[in-house]
Amino acid sequence: MENLKVSVLIANYNGEKYINDCISSLKHQSYNNLEIIFHDDCSSDNSLNEIKKFQNIKIIINKKRGKYGSFNQMAAYQRALNECTGDIIFFLDSDDYYQKNKIEIVMKLFLEQSNLKAVYDLPIYKLDYSLIFKKNKKKLISTYWPYFPPQSCISIKKDIMQKIIKEIKFELFPDIWLDFRIGIYLYYIEKNFLILDKNLTFYRQSKSMISSKFKHLSSSWWQRRFQTHNYIKYFFEKYKIPYKKNLDYFLTSIICNLINEKKNTDYRFK
Repeated sequence: MENLKVSVLIANYNGEKYINDCISSLKHQSYNNLEIIFHDDCSSDNSLNEIKKFQNIKIIINKKRGKYGSFNQMAAYQRALNECTGDIIFFLDSDDYYQKNKIEIVMKLFLEQSNLKAVYDLPIYKLDYSLIFKKNKKKLISTYWPYFPPQSCISIKKDIMQKIIKEIKFELFPDIWLDFRIGIYLYYIEKNFLILDKNLTFYRQSKSMISSKFKHLSSSWWQRRFQTHNYIKYFFEKYKIPYKKNLDYFLTSIICNLINEKKNTDYRFK
């Protein structure tokens, strides 16, 4: 079964306190034919000393970090992708970690279905004091994008990812992260992927993480949603996919305009 080599690409920025969980989960995998590539993006904490405690890990050190975390993450994973030698790519943010049999379960699917291009598993949301097992439910509101599990739940053939990164790595829409860009490309262009109904990835969330600022229905959440609509519009026009603004687009646009008007009014009265 292990004739296919796996490359686990890790993106890290100041993840010192999570690195042990992350790397230990890989060292104890039931699938053995894998390499680990760790990309550090100008961390100011003790991350590099932590990762150097482990053996047989390729370390990439970036010394110049840009303004936007989303673009930094894309660049990090692209550098790691350029250095890897595996057939199948597994992504892993350094604050997340895997169930011990994740890679074996996912690789079995790639081996059984030769035309399969990518596999998602489902996350286990690791909150400060609890675990929440995500279910793959249908969305209540119709949009142009389905649910995509987060970055650390993605595994994909290397040649497909090399193709995708060239198409989606552009510095527009800074609130649109790599996982969403990959998902949209797979959904509309590549098509042959699946979402495995198994929770195999511990996905850490806390108040200190970037995602926490996009609290559901907050002003930031609405503004990111509008940026998502505009990303979809841009993507559809680029690939000549028919596009029509839907009810969700207009609703989001109206709410964002109201938010911006309130911000301007608040500013004038300060």
